[in-house]
Amino acid sequence: MTRVLPVTSKKDLDRFVDFPHDLYKNDVNYVPEIFIGQRDLLTPGKHPFYEHSKAQLFLAFDGDKITGRIAAINNRNHNEFIGAKDGFFGFFDCIDDQETANLLFDSAISWLKSEGLNKIQGPANPSTNDVCGMLVDGFDMPPVAMMPYNAPYYLKLVENIGLKKKTDLLAYKVMHESVNDKSLRMLETLQNRLLERHGIVIRKVNLKDFKNEVVKIREIYNIAWAENLGFVPTTEAEFEYLAKDLKMILNPDYCLLAEKDNKIVGFILAIPDINQILIKIKKGRLLPTGIFKLLFLKKNIDMLRILTLGVVDGYRKMGIEACLYGGIIKNSKGTKIKGGECSWMLEDNYMMNRALDQMNGELYKRYRLFEKEI
Repeated sequence: MTRVLPVTSKKDLDRFVDFPHDLYKNDVNYVPEIFIGQRDLLTPGKHPFYEHSKAQLFLAFDGDKITGRIAAINNRNHNEFIGAKDGFFGFFDCIDDQETANLLFDSAISWLKSEGLNKIQGPANPSTNDVCGMLVDGFDMPPVAMMPYNAPYYLKLVENIGLKKKTDLLAYKVMHESVNDKSLRMLETLQNRLLERHGIVIRKVNLKDFKNEVVKIREIYNIAWAENLGFVPTTEAEFEYLAKDLKMILNPDYCLLAEKDNKIVGFILAIPDINQILIKIKKGRLLPTGIFKLLFLKKNIDMLRILTLGVVDGYRKMGIEACLYGGIIKNSKGTKIKGGECSWMLEDNYMMNRALDQMNGELYKRYRLFEKEI
């Protein structure tokens, strides 16, 4: 008989983190998350998300065997920002069994109701500023860095619970061999025009002044994405936490800033697809040997993930976006990089989706956010 219990101990937390490894042990496209990073992400006091919000983790058991997991999340910053009483679910993984999924969501919904919330939406791990969405199309390849993965049957499980589509998040593959490099050919002309007409320069991030750069980038991030569906401003602590992690794999060639009068008005960030290495690290353990794989195989990564691109309102449609994209393409040519994934894009972000179509980008993965009144 299946039962669902809250996670209350360190042992439970370790089992919560490890469950997907067992669930997907025979799936060639599954990429384990780094164990230490996932454990910290789920631990109040370790991750700054819990300075303003809270979560309750649950595990499903059939006898002594774990058959599923879910997190119920009260993102107070989200609710204060948009004036709602939304609850979230995240870190959902489950065997292909409707009863197990039902019991997991029953537990999550019961907890969210006890928090005074009237809607459940997600998945968000733990927020839309982190890994989010459920894969619904494009199961034939592993996910790239900081993107989720799940089995195709998840869609059936959540729809049977009554969760409806909120929106889709799109992922495009852009390869050097097929990209329409018009923006690359026009790059120097566009950059000169931005400088001469508007005083805007495109430059690389300065790692020697990284702390101050992060402050500027966070400000632009919170401004440029403010109108996006599901957006919640990141706190200073959250942004610094993420920046500290990303700095370990950051290449200045792939983090470009558009600047006017010492003020950033746009930026783009692409990171190496570290999942090409993590897929080889059993259960996400960096010790004792995983750290060496990470260090020695890093040079063999041949894909990027364009993680974010944003331009402040008032500076859009001036050519900044094309210069930022073109700069990434230019800087990656002549290296081992063959191309990259641009993700994620909201399905109704018609301007950016059209731009990726014009670059001959291939829409090859689709992720979904769901919602339900509770």
